[in-house]
Amino acid sequence: MVGQIIILNGAPRSGKSSIARAIQESFDGVWINLGVDVYEQATPARYRPGIGLRPGGERPDLESVVPGLYAALYESIAAHSRLGLNVVADVGHHDAYSKPLNCLVDCARRLAGLPVLLVGVRCPIEIIMERRAASVADKGYVTASADDPAPLPVRLWQEEVHRPGVYDLEVDTSLLNSAQCADIIREKLILENSNSMAF
Repeated sequence: MVGQIIILNGAPRSGKSSIARAIQESFDGVWINLGVDVYEQATPARYRPGIGLRPGGERPDLESVVPGLYAALYESIAAHSRLGLNVVADVGHHDAYSKPLNCLVDCARRLAGLPVLLVGVRCPIEIIMERRAASVADKGYVTASADDPAPLPVRLWQEEVHRPGVYDLEVDTSLLNSAQCADIIREKLILENSNSMAF
């Protein structure tokens, strides 16, 4: 029996990692987190942020490795699922590099035939800016200033990460906490599983 895959897609500080933790803590079975933060730790320092490269084409020197990193991550997600392990992966897909890399299409192809729930994690930019300001300083998050309440890198994430924005489910972490988002995801999985068993 294959494991369930949940892909949480959204901008940095939108709440994806907190939802992934809530899923790991409250869902039945083994849930492996193979998201962007975990993968960054495995990426050599000189190639970071790797798959976390932000929109805007700021580091074209790193872009050549991004498709391979995404491919390897999604092959790993698929391998875990085929071995019966559930996977939750928090990512920030976009195609706003210096030239299109089409990683999302390739990643979807690698999960073909497996049970995948693609969740859009949304959060208004004002809340994201508050969360960035409250984050640990060594994370290097771009924060607001009096002159620039929503800096360009943050606006680009908001604009690009949900393009094309076709999801099985969407949650808004300004309205729901991580546990509530996890509960909604669980309900969606239960509904889909019951529908697939109906003849």
